[in-house]
Amino acid sequence: MTDIRRSILWMIFAFSLILLWDRWQIHNGRNALFFPSPAATQVVAEGGGTTGDAASVAVPSASGALTPSGTVPVTAVAESRAAAQTVEVTTDVYRLRFSSEGGSLVRAELLDYENNQRNGNVVLLDQADGRTYVAQTGLIGGAFPNHQSTMELVEGPRSLTEGQDTLIVQFRSPEADGVQLVKTWTLRRGSYDIQVGHQVINHSGAPVTPQLYMQIVRDGEEIKGGVMFTGTYTGPAIYSDEQKFEKVKFEDISKGKADFQAQSSTGYVAMVQHYFASAWIPPEGANRENFARKLGSDLYSVGSITAFPTIAPGQSEQLQASFYTGPQIEKQLEGITPGLELVKDYGMIKVLAKPLYWLLDRLHDLIGNWGWAIVALVLVLKIAFYWLNAKAYGSMAKMKAINPRIMQLRERLKDNPQQMQMEMMKIYREEKVNPLGGCLPILIQMPFFIALYWVLLSSVEMRHAPWMLWIQDLSIPDPFFILPLLMTVSSLLQVALNPVPPDPLQAKMMWFMPLIFSVMFFFFPAGLVLYWLTNNILSIAQQWIINVRMGVPPQFNLPKFK
Repeated sequence: MTDIRRSILWMIFAFSLILLWDRWQIHNGRNALFFPSPAATQVVAEGGGTTGDAASVAVPSASGALTPSGTVPVTAVAESRAAAQTVEVTTDVYRLRFSSEGGSLVRAELLDYENNQRNGNVVLLDQADGRTYVAQTGLIGGAFPNHQSTMELVEGPRSLTEGQDTLIVQFRSPEADGVQLVKTWTLRRGSYDIQVGHQVINHSGAPVTPQLYMQIVRDGEEIKGGVMFTGTYTGPAIYSDEQKFEKVKFEDISKGKADFQAQSSTGYVAMVQHYFASAWIPPEGANRENFARKLGSDLYSVGSITAFPTIAPGQSEQLQASFYTGPQIEKQLEGITPGLELVKDYGMIKVLAKPLYWLLDRLHDLIGNWGWAIVALVLVLKIAFYWLNAKAYGSMAKMKAINPRIMQLRERLKDNPQQMQMEMMKIYREEKVNPLGGCLPILIQMPFFIALYWVLLSSVEMRHAPWMLWIQDLSIPDPFFILPLLMTVSSLLQVALNPVPPDPLQAKMMWFMPLIFSVMFFFFPAGLVLYWLTNNILSIAQQWIINVRMGVPPQFNLPKFK
């Protein structure tokens, strides 16, 4: 039995090291050892779209043009940008900048969120200082207005005033091939969901059937200042009812190995990063062609193409879309469109993470502080697992009571291992003790620990959320490492309360493992360390009470290494 326990401990230890190495690989931009990305089945074609039907639809060329020929020179693009004018508008949650070049959204500042340096607001979309992250729309299917066309800004209010709930920003293009595009951005108070109307007016003498494209263009730079071992995703994503949420990595796009649902009538296209996301949401039920491709040396686009119905001469048609750019607040995302909440990445343990987030959110509504909500969550989980833990701690108390007999037996039969094992098993049966009983609570709670790790890591609500005293941001490591040190001490106290394993090697492992695991906690978010510290403290209290009830005097067994 001792050999079995030793083997199990070594397996847990080895697997933990492998997981730690796996997170380190992901943190440094390498492929994960486990669950790598599936091989691509749809390849981005050089002309745009994906192989098969997708390649027949015109999409942005590498030079940025969106005409069927795709031959707009780079110099023309640069000159167009230099001549573009911008207008800034403000709501209660946004400070946005639009460009007369295509009526595009080129900057989005989130007024309710501080940046990582805490010296200003989060700027999500931007086109300056080496950054490119913009939202563009336009028409293809002819020499129609696109995101490079110079548009006229319609006069109107530029800020959301008291008592005003909506703000409209409208652009009108000149006629191109007899077609005019009127683009209307409608901003609403308290909302990150922007309604974008596209009205096409046919001034020509012949019917036209333009197609509307909506794309997000972004550079491939990773987000700086993240927490070590996070493994959070930055890049495009596409959602459809057919394939659900699909990440489309920058590197896969560059290699022509992007795999996603190209044809659909549902879903959205998005650009995702830690805590924040942007997404184009085409009209529900409208057939669309999704695309993701590389533009130039370090620019990537993800978007959708939707066809207008045929527009007769002198007539007009309109398509209404939504554009979201803001925080990944799950409750808000769920109300915008099905599946949009999936931009908040819970990793592979979503089935546990979502209920844990729901419970944590309810506790926060009651308490008003995310740190104390985490403490309350641990208490709730402890109550839920009380009888399981009580049974395990009872088994450990019995082990502690019979430990002197086991030690005497080992000393007396140290030259006869087989006889020693038989006598030990006999004692365990007589005393109705399960030597592995103490491991069960840890194994049961580990999935919840991993799920909560992803909840705390992914929830923008934790970002810059204070607890008390020196902990002013639960989403980053403790700046003074006090919580990790306390967590380490509490883990060692738990080991000291347990019975001393009869095997000396196993006894050493029981002391070394908390120290090894504690190294990771120095890099974990403070909220996660607070969870584990609270869990340890409550476990020590429960174990102490159970020992007293069973007549086993609680005592701390300090290590005796030779």
